[in-house]
Amino acid sequence: METKVIIEKNAYHDSVTLMSLSGKVLQQEGVVDAVVSMATDMNKDLLENVGMSTKEAQTATENDLIIAVKSEDEDHLEQALDYINDQLTSKKSSKNKQGNQSVTTFKAALNALPEANMAVISVPGEYAAREARQALNNGLNVMLFSDNVSIEDERELKLLGAEKKLLVMGPDCGTAMINQTGLCFANDVEKGAIGLVAASGTGLQEVAVQIDRLGYGITHAIGTGGRDLHEKIGGIMMLEGLELLNEDEGTKVITLISKPPAKSVQDKILKRVKEISKPVVICFLDGDKEAIEQSGAIFAPTLIEGARQSILALDGSATFDTELHADEKAWIDEEIKKLADSQKYLKGLFCGGTLTAEALSLLREEVDGVKSNVAKREEEKLKDVGTSDTHILLDMGDDVFTKGKPHPMIEPNLRNERILQEARNENTAVLLLDFEIGYGSHEDPVGESFKTLKEAQKIAEENGRSLPIVAYICGTDTDKQGLAEQESKLRELGAFIADSNEKASKAAGMIANKEVV
Repeated sequence: METKVIIEKNAYHDSVTLMSLSGKVLQQEGVVDAVVSMATDMNKDLLENVGMSTKEAQTATENDLIIAVKSEDEDHLEQALDYINDQLTSKKSSKNKQGNQSVTTFKAALNALPEANMAVISVPGEYAAREARQALNNGLNVMLFSDNVSIEDERELKLLGAEKKLLVMGPDCGTAMINQTGLCFANDVEKGAIGLVAASGTGLQEVAVQIDRLGYGITHAIGTGGRDLHEKIGGIMMLEGLELLNEDEGTKVITLISKPPAKSVQDKILKRVKEISKPVVICFLDGDKEAIEQSGAIFAPTLIEGARQSILALDGSATFDTELHADEKAWIDEEIKKLADSQKYLKGLFCGGTLTAEALSLLREEVDGVKSNVAKREEEKLKDVGTSDTHILLDMGDDVFTKGKPHPMIEPNLRNERILQEARNENTAVLLLDFEIGYGSHEDPVGESFKTLKEAQKIAEENGRSLPIVAYICGTDTDKQGLAEQESKLRELGAFIADSNEKASKAAGMIANKEVV
């Protein structure tokens, strides 16, 4: 076994690039373990946990790049290191070929692009607030992808943004679509008249995608960062987004998306909603329907319903096909007949946290005893994410899974391991999976999991069981990965392909209950 650890001083790379690269390195022949990351405290702990820490690595700073590889022999080690170097170098040269000018300071960036009105910031958390403040003071809207920003800094930045009528999307904001331009994780969605504001990345993507699939479009999709509706922040950016969309002539309907906010924050938002003249749809998953409707807003209990209600507010003549078709029910019925007596439980393995929460909201009345790591209700909380002795809905993008590892939307390998684990479990009745495509997501998410899913089916078959797969792809026909191409790979597996997370959840629930309704 050969190990090498390289520290590159002052060689910053954004976390999305490095997470994706780490996953690719692990797939290289002969590689046993690999860490390619900035030298944050968390990543240095990870390096120590996998037995590759060095004195130089422990004294590295957050601006330094760690490249650590353990391989079967020296030849494979050198090949892996060459691969890493090629990937990092090709990314830089690709930018140069596209005419992008490389700069090292905020001032230089402004000089290179004086007409810019948006700054996307992805630097270590301790520097992020300073860079965001500088952008705001120069009249730029901000998308703050960085995390580990203090809640005090977040509040200060958002107050400054609101004062200047500028957006501060984040920190830890992963999705936005502004003027048909997707930022970070986003989809290619048709232009239309519905404006979205969300404190949820995949929630924002799902509502936008469903609006597109139903034949309508959006003006803007504004992300706020997950803490915006926290009591200490007070919904500053959701309120600012509400104001901006209310003033935007192209926006005819406004839709707000989040998990339930703090009560005081909800009251503040609903008070302002009462004063808005445009129709407002509020999709707070497991939210307070009565309070929302009293504000004059339209309540949507799920993401898909948020899309439908937004369209109805725009076009009262719109109709939707919400039922399972006869051929879909026939597929479910056939899969139920193949199940062994031991196969009792639904296993939902999600990349999207808000899609997990939506599935929980839809399934809690359909299957008994469902547990999840996104649950807020005490009786639904999954105490140990490693257990699998009941119906489970796992957000595989949660920090407990992704610490020091790529998010499964970027690199599906993390979830692939759990798919095989559930395939070996004799109590697994059905796998419920989501796949996200679009900007920022893996270039071929279904393809990356194809062999794993084939192996999972084989494991079940060798043990006298079948393994139904129910899947939903969050994406549009024009996303770069190709929705039709991704779906065709799932068909090769004989999977049920749903056109919404709602339909996928319903189908999986029926299989687990062994009853078509």
